[in-house]
Amino acid sequence: MTPFLLSQLCIALAMCFDAMTFQFRLRRHVVYCLVCANVLIGAHFGLLGHWTALLMMVLAATRNLVSLRGPSRRLMWGFVALTLLAVAVTWAGPLSLLGGAAALLPNFAMFSRSDKRMRVLIMASTLIWIAHNAAIGSPMAVLMEVLFLAGNLVGYYRFYLRGQRPRVST
Repeated sequence: MTPFLLSQLCIALAMCFDAMTFQFRLRRHVVYCLVCANVLIGAHFGLLGHWTALLMMVLAATRNLVSLRGPSRRLMWGFVALTLLAVAVTWAGPLSLLGGAAALLPNFAMFSRSDKRMRVLIMASTLIWIAHNAAIGSPMAVLMEVLFLAGNLVGYYRFYLRGQRPRVST
């Protein structure tokens, strides 16, 4: 199996974990699914030789686990600094900038006290990842992000535009 096909398989598996995130109410279960997806997405980027994006996924998995401790501005800014450092160290041109920009927003989202703000920042990040994944020529990664965005939009509509309040559980 070629590295490209293996990378697309990693994304297909990551999509399964992304889909599961929408089925859990407890934050820690959602985060565990996101971490599994981050690891698989990182493997995908590694197989394609996109080192900035791979490092962004390693940081994302770590950040998501750390965020279970609760909102912390110090940790948030620490991950922002690590993200900027990782982009600088792995700089490979505009794709590094896209991956870094997409990875910065979830740093603010995952340590936010507001579910609404978290969702908006994640959706903005997802739009940037769509552009990044299209630029690297990974159709399954584009599809994954489009589906993830659609799921977030449905949740946002249900909780904020239709008038329902989200249940907060940990």
